[in-house]
Amino acid sequence: MRNGIVADTIRKAGFDYKMIFGLNLPQIKEIAEGLPHTAELAEEMWQDKRTRESLLLAPMLYPVQELDRATALKWVKEVAVTEVADILCHSLLRKHPEAWEIAMEYVTSDVEMERYTAFRLLFNLLYSRPDDIKPFAEAEYASNSPLTRSLCRSMLEEISFLSE
Repeated sequence: MRNGIVADTIRKAGFDYKMIFGLNLPQIKEIAEGLPHTAELAEEMWQDKRTRESLLLAPMLYPVQELDRATALKWVKEVAVTEVADILCHSLLRKHPEAWEIAMEYVTSDVEMERYTAFRLLFNLLYSRPDDIKPFAEAEYASNSPLTRSLCRSMLEEISFLSE
């Protein structure tokens, strides 16, 4: 599969991938359904930093019960773009029994992408821990980080809605 129009758009946006197939998320999910869900294949895909779709497939293929905390933390540190962070958190990390602890490792990181990933993971945990998450989201929102500001605003709006 390849979508040249989307691939060209992604490339023009400045992403530093050597290979972009331009697949949308439903297409990537469809491919993931047909592949073995093993830690080995997921790790192999994750190591292919030159291909966008490999990085998006990897979290969909990793069996959560086989994901140790050290690997989860390593993957968070290796995220380079928000799209990968979003898929990593939604497809894999939110299902991990230590999801909260993983997010807490990076919620105050000096590395903006690590913080983004932590907050993206917290967004997935928002409904179970809104009161715990609120102070972190408020502090990050106040920091005016261009990467995390709109995410934290959305989190705070959702927390407000939940408390009504």
